[in-house]
Amino acid sequence: MSERMGGGGGRPGGPRGGGSGNRGRRPHRKPKGRPLDGWLIVDKPSGIGSTDVVNKVKRAFQAQKAGHGGTLDPLATGLLPVAFGAATKTVPYVMDGTKTYRFTLRFGEARDTDDADGQVVATSEARPTDEQIQAALPAFRGDIMQVPPAFSAIKIAGERAYDLAREGQVVAIAPRPARVDRFELIERPDADTAIFHVESGKGVYMRSLARDLAQACGTVGHIAALRRLRVGPFREEHGIPLDRLLVSGDTPPPSPDLLLPVTTALADIPALAVNAAEAIRLQQGQAINLVELMGRIPDDADPDGGLVRAMAGGRLLGLCRLEEGWLQPERLLTGSGDRFAGED
Repeated sequence: MSERMGGGGGRPGGPRGGGSGNRGRRPHRKPKGRPLDGWLIVDKPSGIGSTDVVNKVKRAFQAQKAGHGGTLDPLATGLLPVAFGAATKTVPYVMDGTKTYRFTLRFGEARDTDDADGQVVATSEARPTDEQIQAALPAFRGDIMQVPPAFSAIKIAGERAYDLAREGQVVAIAPRPARVDRFELIERPDADTAIFHVESGKGVYMRSLARDLAQACGTVGHIAALRRLRVGPFREEHGIPLDRLLVSGDTPPPSPDLLLPVTTALADIPALAVNAAEAIRLQQGQAINLVELMGRIPDDADPDGGLVRAMAGGRLLGLCRLEEGWLQPERLLTGSGDRFAGED
């Protein structure tokens, strides 16, 4: 994300005293790397953080700009979408999308990180039956309140929770709303472990789900393994193992053909067809009354603030929001369909 700094009241290096109008200004520096735009879906291995993955693939592709669409813990494996260039502007829409996970819960040990990378802080001999687990699961589905792990990036009085936890401080994080659409027991290898499938919205911590479910079953537990299977429109079939992307020595950088189009990130947002006249109005920043669009509004679009993809003759025009009976343009695309308006 870039920030624009407002100009000051004076002009450094003005003509007084024979100075140049450009004196005192910082020279424009050309960004380093290739100007790539698109999404790279990395299948992250265990033992490496999300930021490290982004840095590695950014260097491998020699890209100017990169970021990721949703953090994965170092222990976790699976899909880590990496946005290059203009795709970084679509990151919020990916992070708002549905995410799918599979995790293994190990009963009997609580850990300070709520996963296998942490230190044991409590133990229990209790092991729940399948019936006890099934009875506890409904309380964790739908709209719930969840306390994030102490070792998380949540800010407390301006400090990251994980920094405070590493210093040995007691971290008190207030419960936060979370949406869990599916939470199912899919396998029980033995009394100590259980494997679950989860579909959730933005900001749901799998480590908290595992910790709290174990407690609801009368014991303690932590995540022993975690894999992300889906992030918004990105599925496992899109994933490329990290080791296939890294280069060394004189090896040429990976091909840009591995990148998915910027607009792939928006594929899960319901589509709304608009005619040529409506497209012009939206491009001019005008809202359209939803009465004019009756019969075309997608059934799965949320009429109370939901997003839709405005499609003009099969071409993606941009994103609009349904608000108070109006279709409000939120972010439009240029004619290429792959770059947000205003991006170079």
